[in-house]
Amino acid sequence: MTIDTKMTIDQEYIRSFSSKNDEPEWFAELRIQALEKAEGLPMPKPDKTRITNWNFTEFAKHGAEGSTFESLADLPEAAKSVVHVDEAGQNLYIQHNQKPAYFSLSDELKKQGVIFTDLFTALREHGDLVKKYFMTDAVKVEEHKLTAFHTALVNGGAFLYVPKNVEVKEPIQAVYLFDDKEAAMFNHVIVVADDNSSVTYVENYLSTDEEVNGIVNIVSEVFANQNAKVAYGAVDTIAQGSTVYVNRRGITGRDAELDWALGMMNDGNTIAENTTNLIGQGSKADAKTVVVGRGKQTQNFTTSVVHFGRNTEGFILNHGVMKDAATSIFNGIGKIEKGASKANAEQESRVLMLSEKARGDANPILLIDEDDVMAGHAASVGRVDPIQLFYMMSRGISKTDAERLIIHGFLAPVVEKLPIEAVKSQLTEIIERKVR
Repeated sequence: MTIDTKMTIDQEYIRSFSSKNDEPEWFAELRIQALEKAEGLPMPKPDKTRITNWNFTEFAKHGAEGSTFESLADLPEAAKSVVHVDEAGQNLYIQHNQKPAYFSLSDELKKQGVIFTDLFTALREHGDLVKKYFMTDAVKVEEHKLTAFHTALVNGGAFLYVPKNVEVKEPIQAVYLFDDKEAAMFNHVIVVADDNSSVTYVENYLSTDEEVNGIVNIVSEVFANQNAKVAYGAVDTIAQGSTVYVNRRGITGRDAELDWALGMMNDGNTIAENTTNLIGQGSKADAKTVVVGRGKQTQNFTTSVVHFGRNTEGFILNHGVMKDAATSIFNGIGKIEKGASKANAEQESRVLMLSEKARGDANPILLIDEDDVMAGHAASVGRVDPIQLFYMMSRGISKTDAERLIIHGFLAPVVEKLPIEAVKSQLTEIIERKVR
């Protein structure tokens, strides 16, 4: 099979690309099988958003060269803003376009058996471990055209594995920096916390150009095994002109906890899915997302927590701010499967609109197939509260500053959850710039 993507993508190209990365044979075969499946699979169908005319598959370049950095002082300014340049011993991976550019992991974590590396090194050195988790239980190859396309063309990403009974006390960070305007990004991240372990992982997607002409297809798979705790933070700042598909999905074992804190600050059209499958009894998920939309961009965000195990708890919080002529759909889905007794599914989705042409839609959805459960939801779409504005202005604060403070307070639940101060500051600055 051959796919016309402005460049020729066929089995020969896939094998050549796989060989260049020295990938194991099973991974090359998986790529080729996915390419064959992609042609016959449908596109995803996000609720209330037509993506018929969106470009998810045509691009000029699949590979983009990058630089390596000897020290953090050599980083571009955009990357410096999200790391502690002067701090030694950080657990940090930086990818420049598709090239591993900088890596640091503490000796203590290495001795404890923690694996943190780029995806292709992980395939070469820990192939059996990657094979166990890559597109098997969390995200499936054949879900739709974009997951199959991703599997066939993945060209970057990271792999993090925390062994049993290991507590990683300092955050682990990945920065994906790209400055090639024409190249496509197919990034894949796997985070595994084995039994009784804990880890905090934070990632940044950074476009250094204001406008690009590429596609971005990101898949993250997160596994919190029995009694493990994972905190996953992300700030995405992908430039205008891009078409973005993001799928972040997690699976929890018995008594595990998975917390998401996602700052979606892209300037291109975006479809994003964040799903947690609470498989193990007594497991918990807390999914928080903040979004700022501007210009004429269209975005669709679906956050789902699916309860399979008994005594599971799921909490969803989506807060969005829309300005100019931006449009966003927020779908919050709490699903309780038959047999998930004593489950608790709660969610809140709120959208602030800052201009007459801005549009936001908050859709709380509860799907319940079990009787002995608790569930609740709240949703609102509106403008900045005039009473709050009046109160602040009566105390000498200008209308502009009052609106800005209200917006920051509205988005604070996610901003404050990010564990790395540089990332937290970056997100605050991005919000400031986008709502200005």
